[in-house]
Amino acid sequence: MNTKEIIAQYDKYVIKTYTRTPVVIVKGKGLKVWDLEGNEYLDFFPGWAVSGLGHCHPIVVNAVRNYIKKIIHVPNNYYNMLQGKLAQKIVENSFEGKAFFCNSGAEANEAAIKLVRAYGSQNGKYEIITFKDSFHGRTLATITATGQGKYQKGFEPLPLGFKTVPFNDIKAVESAMTDKTAGIMLELIQGEGGINVASDAYVKKIREICDKKDLALVFDEVQTGMGRTGKMFAFEHYGVEPDVMTLAKSLGGGLPIGAMVAAKKFEEVLKPGMHASTFGGSPIACSASLAVFEAIKKEKLLSNTREMGEYLVGKLSELKKKKSIIKEIRGKGLMLGVELNIEGKDIVEACFKERLLINCTHDSVLRFMPGVIVTKKQIDKAIEILDKVMK
Repeated sequence: MNTKEIIAQYDKYVIKTYTRTPVVIVKGKGLKVWDLEGNEYLDFFPGWAVSGLGHCHPIVVNAVRNYIKKIIHVPNNYYNMLQGKLAQKIVENSFEGKAFFCNSGAEANEAAIKLVRAYGSQNGKYEIITFKDSFHGRTLATITATGQGKYQKGFEPLPLGFKTVPFNDIKAVESAMTDKTAGIMLELIQGEGGINVASDAYVKKIREICDKKDLALVFDEVQTGMGRTGKMFAFEHYGVEPDVMTLAKSLGGGLPIGAMVAAKKFEEVLKPGMHASTFGGSPIACSASLAVFEAIKKEKLLSNTREMGEYLVGKLSELKKKKSIIKEIRGKGLMLGVELNIEGKDIVEACFKERLLINCTHDSVLRFMPGVIVTKKQIDKAIEILDKVMK
C-alpha cells in the first residue's frame, strides 16, 4: 500500500480523534524517522516525549527482544519477575514509597485522583485543586482536573470535586481551599499548557500548605519524568518531595506503561479490590522501562540533557535576536517552549516540509522535546531549518 491508500484506509475505518499529518512513518532510529517513501526526518518531538531515548534505543530493543520470547503477559493476580524490580528502581531514584502500574499517564493520574479521594474520605474531604492551563489526561476525571475548557467541551456534566486556579499564584490556591480540600495536583512544567515552569517559592509554599493541612500533594511528571529536565524527576529541581507522583511517556522507552508512586504515608490507602489495571506492569513493558533506567545511567544521559538543553537554549536565544516573531524561550533541560507573537501552525508545517518534526501548543508556543541522546550537530541542523522557515 502507498501513503494515499493508507490514509484512505484510516478515513474509512479509524475514528477521527486526531488531526494527522499526511505521512506514514515506518522506521525510526535515534532522532531520525523515515516515511513510506524513504524520506528522512529529524524528530524533535518524538511522541510527546514517549521516545525519550530516541527511537528504538538498542538497550531497550534488546531487553524487550530477550524477554518477549519467555512470556508476554502475566495477570496481576500472580507475580512476575520484573514488576517488583521496576518498582524498586523507581522508588530508589525518587522517594520512599510504593508503585502502582498501569498503561498511560491518564490512568496514572486517575489512580492518583482515586488515592487522594480515598485518603480524604476518612475526614469527609474530596476536593482537588488543579491549575489553569494544566493537562492531566483524557478520562472523564482527568479532563475535569485539566485546566483547559477545550478538552472538557461536549462531555458535561463533569465530575464534581475539582477546583481550578491560576498557575504560579499562591494566593489563588489559598483562596480555593475549603474544609473539603483533600489534595493539590500540579505539573511542575505545564507541557500542553505552553511550557510554563512553576517557580521555586511557589512549589515550596504548596508543600508547606499540604503539610500543615494534611493534604496530598500530587506531582504529575508524565512529561517531565525520566530525565527530561536534566534530573531524573523534575521535583528534584525544587528540593521538595511529593506525596504522589505520576509517570508515563518516556518511562517505557516507546512501549505503553504508566506508574503512580505513593509516599510511605499514602502507600496503603488503596487496598485490594479498590483499584486495578489489567495490563499494568506487564513483563514486556517492565523490561523496557528497566532498560530505560539502564541507558540513562550507562550513557550519562542526565548530564547530556543538561548540556544539550543549555546549548539548545543558547541557539534559540541567538535566533530570537534575529527573529522578531519570537517572544520568549522557557523550560528546563530538553523540555523547551518558544512562544511566538503569531500562531505557530504555519511554522510547524514549514518545518515538516524541511524534514524537521516539532509541535505547537496553545496556538503560539513551539515545543522542542528531542530525545535525550540529542547531539550538538542535530541541534544545529534543527536551528538551521527553523531559521530558514522563519524567513
